[in-house]
Amino acid sequence: MDSHFVGIAELVETPSVAVVVDVMRAFTVAAWAFAQGAEKIVLAESLDEALALKAAHPAWVALKDGPPAPGFDVVNSPGLLRSVDLGGRTVVQKTTAGTVGALAVKEASLVLCASFVVAEATARLLRTRECDDVTFVVTGEGGRADEDLACAQYIARRATEAGTDAAEFLRRAAGSTAAAELTQGVRQGVHPDDVALCLELDRFPFAVVATLEGSLMVLRPCVVPSPNDETSI
Repeated sequence: MDSHFVGIAELVETPSVAVVVDVMRAFTVAAWAFAQGAEKIVLAESLDEALALKAAHPAWVALKDGPPAPGFDVVNSPGLLRSVDLGGRTVVQKTTAGTVGALAVKEASLVLCASFVVAEATARLLRTRECDDVTFVVTGEGGRADEDLACAQYIARRATEAGTDAAEFLRRAAGSTAAAELTQGVRQGVHPDDVALCLELDRFPFAVVATLEGSLMVLRPCVVPSPNDETSI
């Protein structure tokens, strides 16, 4: 598998297969939303679009980065989201980097939204689909965020080398600027457990697949059985 690692601004053409990585915190939060029962997640281009979608669908749950704001129900924090019952709900998500990265590759034939909590399932799906050429979109810090790059590199390695150890990749993520900012309270809308939850390897057994449904980019979970599991996807 040929792997390419690029920032959002470096995307010059639509890749065939894209893995969009946002560890701290968009796609850790997305995975938690599904674990809390969400049916689907709709990615919004802007805060205004998120609010418009919420207004058109009052039962939907609107989620954003930063501190709480009028019109939004929850913030982009796994520590805060884990106590929210999202059973059967649709979540509208708008974040600074992760959702932007996913929307930038929305025309790709396969788009996966990844973080450490779904790393193994993401790698397994790439193997299952026999993906030969994969573009990893490193969303944070203009493509330089070490937590996102470390996760992307780990998934790329796991997709081809099942014995790859995660320890060094997790260490890099734990030492990243984003981890420090979350720990030190530089960012708003943060729970004290956020960093630990973002570094919880393979917490969930599903990958997060993004597809265009009409004009909307929609995320859904996809359970990927292990080679020893005879059940179908």
